[in-house]
Amino acid sequence: MASERDEEGGTGTLGKAMSVLEAVALAERPMRFTDVLAVSGQPRGTLHRQLSHLVQEGLLELRPDHAYVPGLRLLKLASASWARNEFRAVAAPFLEALHRQTGETVHLGVLRGREIIYLDKVESRQAVRMNSQIGNASPAYCTGVGKAALAVLDAAALDALLSGLEFRRFTPHTITSRAALLDELAQIRLSGIAFDREEHEPGIRCVAAPVFDAGRALVAGVSVTGPAYRVGEAQLDDWAPRVRHAAGAIMAELSARLGPQR
Repeated sequence: MASERDEEGGTGTLGKAMSVLEAVALAERPMRFTDVLAVSGQPRGTLHRQLSHLVQEGLLELRPDHAYVPGLRLLKLASASWARNEFRAVAAPFLEALHRQTGETVHLGVLRGREIIYLDKVESRQAVRMNSQIGNASPAYCTGVGKAALAVLDAAALDALLSGLEFRRFTPHTITSRAALLDELAQIRLSGIAFDREEHEPGIRCVAAPVFDAGRALVAGVSVTGPAYRVGEAQLDDWAPRVRHAAGAIMAELSARLGPQR
């Protein structure tokens, strides 16, 4: 039987193609072949075949300037995924209610590895808004939603996730050590509330609360976010009970809809 692993002993062909697809799809700007080659770690010929196959399948597109961008088929699949995501559907009315109460941007994010993936967003009614987008990823250790999610992991899962984590300093307020993060997570467990006080982006503050199912198979968070010039500490404290209530309501609805059926 043919091996699913290539001659170099790495992950299978599909896994490597998915890595290439992810690199292009998540890049801040369109990538040329040499850009993809630099980050893929694959032989030139292998990478060229993979990119050609991804283009043929419509998952990537090759622009006239020879840069690769996500293809329409990939966008169609992503759109269908968001639309059918039951967790997102369950949470939507509670996100809308939280938005009506605060007038600021509301996020729903799910923990995936060491990152938070934003599943949904209700935009602020204010003139100055957030640059976040559905599908984007942010580090969990320095975002409100991320820290809220990390706080509900058990000790073993948290230890595995933080092992070898490099703490990048995004702003002067970013947590930069495991000890400091663990201290803050302990406080979040007690209060049920997490804060991002300009830790990931300068001038952006948020308050968040964890969302999870009974078995911790789903670990996520909900937050209200706004610019620091109009969101001070008092405002964050005022929003905290509302965010915590919204998170609790989402969990109750999840339990009712997705729990064991009699």
